[in-house]
Amino acid sequence: MTVPTDRPTDVQASILAFIEAKTKTTLTPDVDIFAVGGLSSLFAMELVVHLEKTFGISITGADMRLDNFRTVASMVELVTRLGESTRA
Repeated sequence: MTVPTDRPTDVQASILAFIEAKTKTTLTPDVDIFAVGGLSSLFAMELVVHLEKTFGISITGADMRLDNFRTVASMVELVTRLGESTRA
């Protein structure tokens, strides 16, 4: 099931749920998930695949920067922006 990208609260809840299920850690949208430690490059790739499949977007090129994945808030911005360009 694809989560609509035009509802940031739904996007945020979905991303938080995925990360918390994988890391067994409760996070807030503005915490740097890579600074808290314990995350691998494999997890980063799982996260990209999850975002693409869940939100029906494609993350390529310049959008693959770490800054776009550092916090849940930055991922919500990325997903929302890419979702808008998909619908345009």
